[in-house]
Amino acid sequence: MSTSPFGQKAFLLGTLSMIITPPESLLRDLFGIAVETADPMRRIPEALPPKPDGRVVVIGAGKASARMAEAVESVWGPCEGLVITRYGYARPCEGIEIVEAAHPVPDESGASATRRLLSLLRSLGSDDFVLALISGGGSALLTDPAGEITNAEKQQINEALLASGAPISQMNIVRKHLSKVKGGQLAAAAYPAKMLALMISDVPGDDPASIASGPTVGDLSTPAQALDILQEYGIGLPASVAAVLAKKSGVLNPDDKRLSKVQNTIIAAPSQSLEAAANKAAAQGIEVRILGDAIEGEARELARSQAQMALEIQRHMAAEATPVLLLSGGECTVTRRGDGQGGPNAEYALAVALTLNGAANIHAIACDTDGVDGAAEVAGAIVHPQTLSKAISIGIDPADYLNRNDSHSFFARLGDQVITGPTLTNVNDFRAILISPA
Repeated sequence: MSTSPFGQKAFLLGTLSMIITPPESLLRDLFGIAVETADPMRRIPEALPPKPDGRVVVIGAGKASARMAEAVESVWGPCEGLVITRYGYARPCEGIEIVEAAHPVPDESGASATRRLLSLLRSLGSDDFVLALISGGGSALLTDPAGEITNAEKQQINEALLASGAPISQMNIVRKHLSKVKGGQLAAAAYPAKMLALMISDVPGDDPASIASGPTVGDLSTPAQALDILQEYGIGLPASVAAVLAKKSGVLNPDDKRLSKVQNTIIAAPSQSLEAAANKAAAQGIEVRILGDAIEGEARELARSQAQMALEIQRHMAAEATPVLLLSGGECTVTRRGDGQGGPNAEYALAVALTLNGAANIHAIACDTDGVDGAAEVAGAIVHPQTLSKAISIGIDPADYLNRNDSHSFFARLGDQVITGPTLTNVNDFRAILISPA
């Protein structure tokens, strides 16, 4: 084995004597490729039709929506429109107005912008055309509570859902039936104008009805189901929320005529990013196993399962065996038990480290492709064989940090966080475990 300038052993493969990038650098590179593959500046021009004649309005919501709007204007030129994105995610546009708002908990900036966006759509007629730019994060950014629900009450419900460990599919059912804009209601406001919705998927299974809670897509769920979910997780209901869920909501049935002029198209998805990363790794002689792009579940439980798989693979590797890379995507959840600062990817990484217990020659990365893991401005973290020993050497207990859901603080102390800043896209979690012979 040769040694790289980074102090990591490089892998020597076969008769070609091909040296692989040091493990930590390789994992960071693969994450970067996954993000780059989903960049709206790459995906939008491929999907955008010629600009229609007549009035064209561009709207959107999500962490990638401003970048998507920027990409649209790079092709179509200045456009009329309004897009809502996360604070810090704005991009320069000539005609489209970009409004920043809070995520993951909605705020008044998002609520005010949503009302303006709905008003704009309601002014359109049958000869007009709407381009909707939808990406993950749109659930919080498109916010107009139903009935008498206040924005503060909506925030309360959203925070409780985020801490509950409920899967995103259940969260979205609740969000739709407490909203005037989700579950096809955004598209209904634009009817009878034609609408093309271009979407970047951040949800397991790439269901358009789940991306940003489906503002342009109908849904068969009911208010009673939303109520059952809130009761299942013991979330208290303000009177206004109970009143809304006691009657029919504004969520549209998928065959509603107001959706008949809508075309929904996914332009970037987790599977594409995983495949791009897999191709890069395979080009270096690594055996790649994609475990799935739609994996859900409790982050620490998935971590233990995948780390045990890695250990089992290594136990059966010959001394000169080809390295193996396990790739997976999807959206994990965290049931909040402590008062720490963490997110699904960092919690996954910490649980991986604890399960591997210092196993030699196994490295891992877990990051959110939007650059924000949970509510922290941190994409995720790197795990290496020295993770636990390094922690112990500076006097911190990894198990305690996991118990308190304080994974971001743990990796910050070690200097092993992955911090990207706004990536301007979002195809959800990227997880990779690199295994070579012990």
